[in-house]
Amino acid sequence: MNSEIPGVVCTFIITLAIAFPLGIYIAKVLQGERTITDFLNPAERFIYRICGIDPHQEMNWKQHMAALLSINLVWVIYAFLILLFQSHLPLNPDGNPDMTPDLAFNTAISFLVNCNLQHYSGESGITYFSQLCVVTFLQFVSAATGVAAVAVLFRAFAEKTTEKLGNFFVFFTRAITRILLPLSIIMAIILVFNGTPASFDGKDSIVTLQGDSVQVSRGPAAGMIAIKHLGTNGGGWFGTNSAHPLENPNYLTNMTEIIAQVIIPMALIFAFGFFIRRKKLGYVIFGVMTAGMLTLMIPAMITELSGNPVLHHIGLKDAAAMEGKEVRIGVAASAYWQVMTTIISTGSVNSMHDSSMPLSGAMQMLGMMTNCFYGGKGVGLLNYFIFLIIAVFISGLMVGRTPEFMGRKVEAREMKIAAIIALFHPFLILVGTALSAYFAAHHPQIGWAVQPASWFNNPSNHGFSEMLYEYTSSSANNGSGFEGLTDNNIFWNISTGIIMILGRFIPIIGPVAIAGILAKKKYIPESAGTLQTDTVTFGIMTYAVIMIIAALAFFPALTLGPIAEHFISY
Repeated sequence: MNSEIPGVVCTFIITLAIAFPLGIYIAKVLQGERTITDFLNPAERFIYRICGIDPHQEMNWKQHMAALLSINLVWVIYAFLILLFQSHLPLNPDGNPDMTPDLAFNTAISFLVNCNLQHYSGESGITYFSQLCVVTFLQFVSAATGVAAVAVLFRAFAEKTTEKLGNFFVFFTRAITRILLPLSIIMAIILVFNGTPASFDGKDSIVTLQGDSVQVSRGPAAGMIAIKHLGTNGGGWFGTNSAHPLENPNYLTNMTEIIAQVIIPMALIFAFGFFIRRKKLGYVIFGVMTAGMLTLMIPAMITELSGNPVLHHIGLKDAAAMEGKEVRIGVAASAYWQVMTTIISTGSVNSMHDSSMPLSGAMQMLGMMTNCFYGGKGVGLLNYFIFLIIAVFISGLMVGRTPEFMGRKVEAREMKIAAIIALFHPFLILVGTALSAYFAAHHPQIGWAVQPASWFNNPSNHGFSEMLYEYTSSSANNGSGFEGLTDNNIFWNISTGIIMILGRFIPIIGPVAIAGILAKKKYIPESAGTLQTDTVTFGIMTYAVIMIIAALAFFPALTLGPIAEHFISY
């Protein structure tokens, strides 16, 4: 199985080779400089004109957030209504039914916030019309929303003192027309030529090698699968996501899809350095995030390749952990995907995470709990910015100086916002898990349509892990799950829906507010005593802050779930 490692290393190297020049390109796009996609200027001007947008109007951070929240409110209502009445709309060759109100509530929010948590199966729970006009549409606009939000951070530190932070709608439009759409077209072509369906035909009947007659779902899947990865969305066209042979036919498409997940989050790190003309800071941030990724990747890879100790006890010494994995992909590529999809916040799967070894499951959850190692489109860098501000504050206190970042003093107001945002993510996860555990333990037979006693296919520690994973995935806007949990019921649809929407917008507003406040402050030129934030030493400090906060907040919960399960299995 170790022969699979070179494929994983090659995948990461290709990702980095694409991300670096893409970062330079993204910086130019967000700065409005000349690029090879300038031929799209007339189309963009047409969009601004019919939407009544003045692209030259500068916004402050509050106006950015008002625009972001208002347009997202329109989209969620639109999505909710279509899902409620989808059976009455066109493009439904398989006769799929309407969604129930609680499932439509959950699904509309899920795709709006870039989470793509799916409490339904794509083959039977949603129509082609909804897949295209709700799911695919929201996958584009939610990714562009994240890019537009982080662009405010870019602008805030590109100037010395300013309230003019660009135009939300310009950033948003360019993110789609010049970044997401061209890359999606390229990727969709690769998928189609490797066997992913792109037609509007309904189910097809095939006879398997065993002689069984099987109904196989199809549909215009290739385009949606492209943006689901490039936009770090993750929701699958098919129920088993990228473990499905039509959604991810071979090792080439597997490499294509995992590279697509990572290139834009990674490119945005480099773009930040180029945009603010502090390339070294971008490299340090990339180094910290990569160190965090390896901290999670190495244990997960070793654990999966080492196999299940229960099988070792019966004499299968060399058996890797193949349960829930695809033979055409292998263990190493599956473990790499498991970690990348949880730190990136994509949440797509090419294997079943519920079948992961306990320590691998812990690494997946910890990736979502930190939620800042590369991270989702834009929001990963925003989350990292919160920890960076905390690290600046602590470092300033340690050396007896007023904390400063990029020539601006970091004072009580900014620290209060940073502390609230840093604690809000654990609060959502742990409160949600505690509430569900309370009902499961004390009211298992309560008179609900689906009783808590029926939530679990797995009891004890793994059942707790399933609940913890579900809320972690929801708050981190990841969308993957330990699918042994019965989650399509009112309790889980409503509770995760609320956590998803809070976990999306509060962590966007907080960092953008800090950036906007700092941008208005008087710029202080660097001196010999200025804290250097673009050094390896400060990078180590930031890494320590991230890991300590995550460990302190989540270690008790992880101990009750995957860590306990790990020790029980040995």
